[in-house]
Amino acid sequence: MLEPARAAAAKIDADRIELIAGDIGERRLGLVDDEYERLRAEIRIVYHLAAIYSLAVPLEIAQKVNVDGTGNVLDFCRDAESLERLAYISTAYVAGNRRGVVYEHELVLGQAFKNHYESTKFQAEVWVREFMDRIPTTILRPAIVVGDSKTGETQKFDGPYFILRVIAQAARARQTIPRFGRADAPFNAVPVDFVVEAIATAAGAQNTVGETLHLVDPDPLTAGELADILSIEYTGKPTRGRIPPRMAAGSVRMKVFRDMLGGTPPESIVYLNHPVRFDTRRAVELLGEHGISAPRFPDYASAMVKFFREHEDDESFVPG
Repeated sequence: MLEPARAAAAKIDADRIELIAGDIGERRLGLVDDEYERLRAEIRIVYHLAAIYSLAVPLEIAQKVNVDGTGNVLDFCRDAESLERLAYISTAYVAGNRRGVVYEHELVLGQAFKNHYESTKFQAEVWVREFMDRIPTTILRPAIVVGDSKTGETQKFDGPYFILRVIAQAARARQTIPRFGRADAPFNAVPVDFVVEAIATAAGAQNTVGETLHLVDPDPLTAGELADILSIEYTGKPTRGRIPPRMAAGSVRMKVFRDMLGGTPPESIVYLNHPVRFDTRRAVELLGEHGISAPRFPDYASAMVKFFREHEDDESFVPG
């Protein structure tokens, strides 16, 4: 990914950005000794965003990147001479299969997990918390991340974009656009620009040291409301009817139905059916002091759909 990173850096300010290729799956981050020692002496803030977040990731790969990789980053942070902060990007879904309200200070409560992504991110956050008395850390737990709230720009059409694909295919075929899943289950999505601003701010703010913050929508829409808003933005009409959760989950395991439902992976359906809410009192309080808050989905849905319309046939946006 070095060449795409160089292209991105050039658009920002290549003179201020140094790119170094490494591998968090390896001890000492896959760096040669001179590079490792120089960074260990100079680095002040570490943003740990690297992870395998595919819901269908095999356990061995998820373990190597999400867990072993986190341990290697913690080793580096522990040895860094001038470290002021580790901003560790976890996920709200370390809550696993818990229901009801999940609080920011909670983690280990006997929960099971829906996939290896969740379970390995949970293991990694447990490890990060064990080092918080030695490494100044802020843990940030985003919900499902969608495109920029102003431009709609995103790198991949996954998560709620699978709903948009169903809507687009049904519209082209002049078919009724159904909901699938539990219409009343909360569906928590946040735009990438909010997440980036919150991470950057939290990493440098003294009031966030030692905190765990949910970067989520404090008042999420239900899965049914979200589907209706996307359908209205794309077609001018709301959804009609509903595919029951079990039928939806079973049908997407067969390729013919999965293709009919916009390529929706089986692992994603459960997120439309899971009745969980994430408390945000610390995130709202601490980020609010810096003027940062999560925008409401209806306020940026049009930008999201507009970008999707412009790129829906571009295969480079298909998750792979």
